[in-house]
Amino acid sequence: MNDKEAHNLNEKEKNTNSKNKKEIDELSWFFCPVCGNKIPKIQSLKYCLKCGTNLDYLKKYNRLQPKKVINPYVQQTQYPQPLTPSIFLGPKKISDEEIVDTKNFELWGTMTSIGVPLGAYFLMYFLAAGLFALIIYFSFNLEFLFDPYFIIFSSFLELIFILVPVFYVDSFLQNPTLKNRLGLLGFTFQGFNKKGIIKEILIGLGFAVIGILLVATVSFLTEILLEMVFGFEIVRNLSSTTTDVELIISSADILSLILLSVVMILIIGTSEEILFRGFMQKGLSRSLGNKWSILITAFIFSMIHLLGIFLMVSESPIVLIISFLLSFIPYFAISLMLSLIYYWRNENLIAVIITHGVYNALSIIIAYMFYYMF
Repeated sequence: MNDKEAHNLNEKEKNTNSKNKKEIDELSWFFCPVCGNKIPKIQSLKYCLKCGTNLDYLKKYNRLQPKKVINPYVQQTQYPQPLTPSIFLGPKKISDEEIVDTKNFELWGTMTSIGVPLGAYFLMYFLAAGLFALIIYFSFNLEFLFDPYFIIFSSFLELIFILVPVFYVDSFLQNPTLKNRLGLLGFTFQGFNKKGIIKEILIGLGFAVIGILLVATVSFLTEILLEMVFGFEIVRNLSSTTTDVELIISSADILSLILLSVVMILIIGTSEEILFRGFMQKGLSRSLGNKWSILITAFIFSMIHLLGIFLMVSESPIVLIISFLLSFIPYFAISLMLSLIYYWRNENLIAVIITHGVYNALSIIIAYMFYYMF
């Protein structure tokens, strides 16, 4: 073959390739040459909408675009392979280092945030009722209900408020130790040095005193408002009724007062804050936002402390309404303050637990002092 014949052969191959490329260019705008899917009339359409073939590459090089990464475990083919769906393994679990800041993690939802604390609360009351029934059955005496030492003993039932959420948060942690479970609920010193811990303690003590003043002021204003609406005599008679705290104080001695104060700080304040702020408010803040989580937690916390009022035998609905408002409004005020402290302290419970426990202890001590002084 001479040079002229070779030149003519190359020209013929170029013309053939050019013709084939032109045919592909023309046909590819109507149907995909790989899967046969109809191509919409869109300018500069790069990929087939069905199989993902790179139409620009096919037009330019007259062949399919090769894969950049070859998977040795998948049999190779010239046709595009469908994407393998990813395996859903549930929410990302929280590591030890991420426990102190879980604001970007998906936690328990609204119904769980409310249902678990209410379930724990009614479980505690069910066990307490069983204990009371046994004592009444053997002693036939109801005076023990207001005995300070019995109150101290029965307060240990509130440890259920810690056990229930601690067991529940197991599935959210990579390493579900007791320390990490309590840390996820906000009861942790992780991330604090000595100065930081002292600061949280002082904040808690300071707000405990503020809480006493807040409740006293709110109670006073509530009485005045209700007197204006319902009359002075009926409100004053209800507000001067002997309370459960006064019944407990009337039979207390110095030792029982000290033990009761310690229980208020170490058990009552700790368990209730882990359940309601550490679990309920934390979960609600993820699903409903901070504003609603604060309001709903404060409302539910107040209501469950006043269930006894609705069991009270009353001669009129007015008496029931006044009795409820006299207790609910101060309770809601202190509960709202605790929820706001929890939010302010970045979901850490140290200051909140101290505020709650010391507030309860101060309330008992002040009531004891007034009872025996006046």
